Amino acid sequence: MTATTAGPATQTPGATGGSEGRLIDPRGQRFGAGMSVLVLAIGFVAGLSIVVPFVAVALGISSLFGTRYFILGRAWPYVRRVLRIAPPRELEHEFPPRFAQALGTVGLTIATLLFLLGFPPAGWVVTAAVATLQAVLAVTGYCLGCRLYFLKWWVPAQFQKLARRTTLA
Repeated sequence: MTATTAGPATQTPGATGGSEGRLIDPRGQRFGAGMSVLVLAIGFVAGLSIVVPFVAVALGISSLFGTRYFILGRAWPYVRRVLRIAPPRELEHEFPPRFAQALGTVGLTIATLLFLLGFPPAGWVVTAAVATLQAVLAVTGYCLGCRLYFLKWWVPAQFQKLARRTTLA
């Protein structure tokens, strides 16, 4: 199992029970996180803060409707096929990565608001924090947001209820 999960792929995904949802290739999430970091880094270097809400929306859509809708990760199946990378040894449930993406959406939304309110340095600091966590995921497979999902607290349980209702087939 990758570092992003807390047990076997067939384990219940959260504190509230239930096993609805999809099992996904965790390498696809790492790829998407790497692409997010790349887009945010290009935006920082070019001084284009407009990329921040773009990535926030991409993360938000994936978080709300399912990881298959994460535009920055859509190329992974093609990359895997072209490079002839073997299928993953184990799959992971998609709810923890979706929760992590929701947290990233919140962070990037705060950064966007800081940009709009005239505080670009603060906006870039918040963006850098989100990008750093995504870079850690992309490079090591460790997902802090996924770990937070597995803690027994109110927010992941509420997120899981929402994710069950909004997941698109």
